[in-house]
Amino acid sequence: MFKATGGERVMEIFNNILLLLIAVTMLFPFLYIFSVSFSSVSDVLNSDFLLWPKEWVTDAYTYILGSDQFIRSLWVTVYITVVGTFVNLVFTSTMAYSLTRNIIGQRLILFLVLFTVLFSAGMIPTYIIVKETGLLNSLWALIIPVAISPFNLIIMTQFFKGIPEELTEAAIIDGANDIQIFSKVILPLSKPALAAFGLFYAVGHWNSYFSGVLYLNDPSKWPIQVILRQIVIVNEPNAALGGHAAMVEALPPPETVQMAAILLATLPILIVYPFLQKHFAKGVMLGSVKG
Repeated sequence: MFKATGGERVMEIFNNILLLLIAVTMLFPFLYIFSVSFSSVSDVLNSDFLLWPKEWVTDAYTYILGSDQFIRSLWVTVYITVVGTFVNLVFTSTMAYSLTRNIIGQRLILFLVLFTVLFSAGMIPTYIIVKETGLLNSLWALIIPVAISPFNLIIMTQFFKGIPEELTEAAIIDGANDIQIFSKVILPLSKPALAAFGLFYAVGHWNSYFSGVLYLNDPSKWPIQVILRQIVIVNEPNAALGGHAAMVEALPPPETVQMAAILLATLPILIVYPFLQKHFAKGVMLGSVKG
């Protein structure tokens, strides 16, 4: 008994050390980004690696936040994330509920739906569909084509099937229709699932850039990730921010602008996550344990 307790204690210490190392590894890039974004020109040019600013300078943030293009793209991303997540949850939950109903040909319908959403036609056919439906150069082109995630649909369908049938039967006896059952019985019991999938969808919309590059030709409609791509990968901060350099006396170093843009683009998700962490922890366990 004593040896087993000692072994468990050793494993606990080992797990804590391992988790601490993983946490440090994850936080290390954020510390580097934070340090470079607040560093001066001389520190960036003369230091190979910065873990803390030697001289605190906010020129990069002043330069970025003074750009109308950056602020506009931030609001565009917030709009896409909020509206897109709402559309995702509505489409996913309603389709998942409909697939749990006992109807004639349910298995065939389920197979056809899952086969359609699991196997995409490809980038070119999708682009043609977006173009022919008039969604090209519209923010809805970033929302409608990804309205349902096949993985989330399958998990949510299984979650709805796990809700006791006695609840829906009692609602039917009371005269409730499918819409009332879904809105007053199913959804209130599905808050952990909706919170988890809502977070998945929101992070996906916030981090998406390829759809913006593919479907949006108007720079005023670019989301923040497309602007960030222009700044970091293409290395054109002045062009990405709408020629903002003409309005400042000295352009900050590209490295500090890149790191400041990354930090500003990541910060909103980091702020929102703690408020959903409790429901997210419950939601990730969906379908893992039966009974």
